[in-house]
Amino acid sequence: MQKPNEILEQMQRAATEMQNKVGEVIRNSPAKDLEKNVRTMMTQGFQKLDLVTRDEFDLQAKVLAKTREKLTALEAKVAEIEKLRS
Repeated sequence: MQKPNEILEQMQRAATEMQNKVGEVIRNSPAKDLEKNVRTMMTQGFQKLDLVTRDEFDLQAKVLAKTREKLTALEAKVAEIEKLRS
């Protein structure tokens, strides 16, 4: 008959061995590449949608606002010139 210490040692070795095998399976599985693959696919999909970054969008919004201001000022000047010619 085995002593209690021997049984505990065997159980500990078996648990350690199982833990090592599970770790090895995880390291060798395609699951570790899943996030990388999904991220790559999403990036490619976004590129096909021709999206812009938030910084680019904000910059273009500012440019558009300035252009509208200039257009409004020019329209006012044209209207003033037309009044003078009439």
